[in-house]
Amino acid sequence: MLAPVADVWWRPFSIAGEVAILYVDLTLDPAREAEAFAWLDERERLCWERYLPGPRRRFSLCRAALRATLCDQLDCRNDQLSFSASRHGKPFAVVQGAQSSLNFNVSHSNNHGLIACSFDRRVGVDIEERSPKHNIAGLIEAVMGLEEQAELAARKGEAKLHLFYRLWTLKEALVKGLGTGFAIDVSRFQIPPEMRYGDTAGLFKIPHFSSATWGLKDIGSEKFAAALACEVPSGSCSLMN
Repeated sequence: MLAPVADVWWRPFSIAGEVAILYVDLTLDPAREAEAFAWLDERERLCWERYLPGPRRRFSLCRAALRATLCDQLDCRNDQLSFSASRHGKPFAVVQGAQSSLNFNVSHSNNHGLIACSFDRRVGVDIEERSPKHNIAGLIEAVMGLEEQAELAARKGEAKLHLFYRLWTLKEALVKGLGTGFAIDVSRFQIPPEMRYGDTAGLFKIPHFSSATWGLKDIGSEKFAAALACEVPSGSCSLMN
């Protein structure tokens, strides 16, 4: 069993109802990376070896933070914890051969990572640094609905970039929460109008795809765009309940 991490590189970031969100610092730090590597199992170390230095750092730091968090939440040792994936590739935790009831999702972008966890509901999280895109027009056409495209066309410069990333992270978080991968075309649904115009949270159903109600929440900061999606239990009327 590994000793507690001496220099923790993750911290509480936000809470939305029963969903806890952690921020993971992915900046270059050889000592942290060495400690993170010790948390990885054999299969994860093989994956680590195939990555280039930047992705390698982000993978090890995020995966070690996830492992430490799950061990704490599930009251298990690191060597008792493994991971498997659904048919569409969404990972889930396995403890001593049994699938855990804890739902989690991970996202990272450059030096920033987020981990969302909940025992009660499916969750998805996405984070993106707001870097300029060379082909933003093509991306908008590919992933946005007609109303979203019109709203983006009416904006210029930083305002356009911020709205694009806001909508994109909300859609990505929702798809990751559903765990469907590319089975759903994100251009076929649009973020609720009130959230497109500034509300930070709202409820949403994907027409013709799922009967579940999802809570969407903008959790971005000045440094990055980020969003949370979590399944809303029947009878609840708020993401925060």
